[in-house]
Amino acid sequence: MARKTTVQLPALKRLLKDLGENIKLARLRRKLSAQLVAQRAGMSRTTLRAIENGEAGVTIGAYANVLMCLGLEKDLAPVARDDELGRKLQDADLPTRARASKKAPR
Repeated sequence: MARKTTVQLPALKRLLKDLGENIKLARLRRKLSAQLVAQRAGMSRTTLRAIENGEAGVTIGAYANVLMCLGLEKDLAPVARDDELGRKLQDADLPTRARASKKAPR
């Protein structure tokens, strides 16, 4: 059975590419080989290369494992923390759609 993939928007592609480049730079600054980081993260060098290229098909868990190996796991904590739109919607207390009773009429 063919694997389903989603189309990536150009903005998302750029974000993932930048993330991959940042991860690679962090690895190189620490003078760690790709083989060592891949081994510590429990993945193949091919997967690490895909992460450093910002490929969307790699799981977020794999990205997190590499960040953990580089000591950058705290960088994940702020993701989606400051949800301005969500807070505005919550503050507006928009009414929810009324639902019919689940009880059957007698």
